Amino acid sequence: MKVAVLGFGTVGVGVYEMLAKAGGLEQGPVLVRPGKNDKPFKVTSIEEIVDDPSVGAVAEVMGGVEPAFTYAAAALRAGKHFVTSNKALVAAKGPELDAIAREKGVAFLFSAACGGGVPFLHNLAIARRSDVIRSLGGILNGTTNYMLDAMQRLHLDYADVLADAQRLGYAEADPTADVSGLDALRKIMLACAVAYGTLPTDGLLNEGIESVTAADVAHFQGRGYTCRLIASGGSTEDGVYAYVEPVLVRDGAAECSVQQNFNMARYEGACAGPIVLMGQGAGRWPTASAVLRDLSGILRGERDMFPEGVRRGEVDNSVCRHSYYVRLPAALAGELPTVSAELEGEIARVITEPLSVSQMHFAAERLRESGAEVFFAALRE
Repeated sequence: MKVAVLGFGTVGVGVYEMLAKAGGLEQGPVLVRPGKNDKPFKVTSIEEIVDDPSVGAVAEVMGGVEPAFTYAAAALRAGKHFVTSNKALVAAKGPELDAIAREKGVAFLFSAACGGGVPFLHNLAIARRSDVIRSLGGILNGTTNYMLDAMQRLHLDYADVLADAQRLGYAEADPTADVSGLDALRKIMLACAVAYGTLPTDGLLNEGIESVTAADVAHFQGRGYTCRLIASGGSTEDGVYAYVEPVLVRDGAAECSVQQNFNMARYEGACAGPIVLMGQGAGRWPTASAVLRDLSGILRGERDMFPEGVRRGEVDNSVCRHSYYVRLPAALAGELPTVSAELEGEIARVITEPLSVSQMHFAAERLRESGAEVFFAALRE
């Protein structure tokens, strides 16, 4: 099967090179921007790919929603299988692309959109067919894991570890999607859609790591905690919950072993019990390997990852409750129901009574609107 590639950046180059050695697959044309077509295999028009009868599948690694969605829809309508690593595209337009693929009888696969080389979505799609998935999530963003790990093991401050992550290529020049938790949130959206047939939209909550400081790290490390940014999802009576937030786990927990830019994805099946997958969450070769995994799956007859009729839905994050570690101005410590509080001059570090995820995120938003600097993390004993 000849495979066209949309995009020739870091991952696109990896996909194209891996196609040369993959059994049953061969290199096809590569879509690039005008002026970049310096090789015979590079083209600048999607029509040259869509109208090419020798192309059996299209692998999109461009990123962004547009023009990726337009190109994806055109490829599917032309009867070509479509594989993507683009989490933003699938989170925004996944149900529409799935419907077109089913109508045309072709594949729409996207396991590379979450976890890089870690086969998280791939395994979820298989498991949900024979088991009930109770919960899912994990450490799904390598950039923030690298940063938190460096702050805790190397005792560096936030600005220094961000600059280091950018120098190493783990963080973009604009790191907002990673450090805000948005990247991890998109991934948990896709995981919920694969496991439950509901793509979460309204009611999603994400708290990133922008507000953590070296002083915060020293404080919770001194009390035997390690911080990780964790995405969580699962089913409720009426739908799903889905959110992202920093979590403090006790030293020795499995998450503590996830260092540098690695990911650790989890799901729990009613029959299979807890399953943990760990590996490189990003980068040329891990992500390219996931794209090739999907393309090879097409040769074996795989056609979909979403359950048929996947739909968008609202989430209910009020069903999840934790105690929280919160750093905030001492004058505002009374704004939260607390179990304990430590004062350091004008700063208070409190442990709250159990709160719903919704309550904590909304409380932090309210405090920040008043000008307060706040860091919070769920406590997992």
